[in-house]
Amino acid sequence: MKNVYRNPILYYVLVPALTGLWPLLVSTVYLPGAEHNWELEKNEYGKGEKVIAEIIALDPDRLEFSDSSEKSAEFDYAIAIERIAALCRIPTANYKLSSGIIITTKKQKSRRADVSLKDVEITKIAKFLSMIQLRYSNLQCTQITKLQKKKGLPDKWDVDLDLKYYF
Repeated sequence: MKNVYRNPILYYVLVPALTGLWPLLVSTVYLPGAEHNWELEKNEYGKGEKVIAEIIALDPDRLEFSDSSEKSAEFDYAIAIERIAALCRIPTANYKLSSGIIITTKKQKSRRADVSLKDVEITKIAKFLSMIQLRYSNLQCTQITKLQKKKGLPDKWDVDLDLKYYF
């Protein structure tokens, strides 16, 4: 097997033949494939732009969160809950927040918080939960500990949420 590498035919014929095949392979296989993928990506980008325009038209408040002049160094539950509650039109008297300390487990920092919403419509609760998890991607609702309908009222609920933010 070692004699194969010493054979001059390998270096004078086979290596130039293989290097000559490389441009042929690129021009016949790889380049058309790349052009096809480029067209697919361009079409997907056009579709994505349309969807983004629809989202902005339906929910222009999302642009508030993309303000680059406002850069917070660390996540704050009070600010996040206040913003999302205001967007969902939940009065400050109808929610209560209690947050814990930052805990490190397996090189992952996290912080828990309990949020209680009182006398809130079920649609506002659902909107609050979906918006806060959409706006803050590292925030998860780990558990809904209480979901109780107020007696005698048609659409008033009390809910307790356990939230966890991962740094």
